[in-house]
Amino acid sequence: MTVKKKVPFVTFRTRVRDDSIEGPNPYRWEDKTSDDYFRGKRIILFSLPGAFTPTCSTFQLPDFEMLYDEFEKEGIDAIYCVSVNDAFVMNAWGKALGLKKVQLIPDGSGEFTRKMGMLVAKDNLGFGMRSWRYAAVINNGVVEQWFEEDGFCDNCEADPYGVSSPQNVLETLKAAKAVTAA
Repeated sequence: MTVKKKVPFVTFRTRVRDDSIEGPNPYRWEDKTSDDYFRGKRIILFSLPGAFTPTCSTFQLPDFEMLYDEFEKEGIDAIYCVSVNDAFVMNAWGKALGLKKVQLIPDGSGEFTRKMGMLVAKDNLGFGMRSWRYAAVINNGVVEQWFEEDGFCDNCEADPYGVSSPQNVLETLKAAKAVTAA
């Protein structure tokens, strides 16, 4: 689906490695804004219910990492994963998965997710408020294409996955490029 919606402006509280800090936790707080992530770039943003959860950790995030170079060939500058988890959890998750290419964005308070209209209750799973699963192609802060899983609702019994899969997003980008070239 094509959408011409601007992403909301928020400030994300991130933790970045700083080798000038001694000790076992050489990280410092760094505020990053929506502009830092989205301005002047064509990116893939995908969101999921939570770090360390089965579908997210087994398929969605690892497959975006694996297909990163294919996305670059389609004109994508970066791939970001946003989740309603804090910076500590997101950093630990990225380290556990050995990420090198996909960047993780912590949306600890859910502000970005709420302003995107994708915040849902997952109390039935003990999660609280989390993101519905979606992906988007965003060009210079404007949503070009939108991939939202079916069934959007609070406390959904299912965890649909397919529309926002990296394979589907990549196939859609390739098909659009083929149509443009024809």
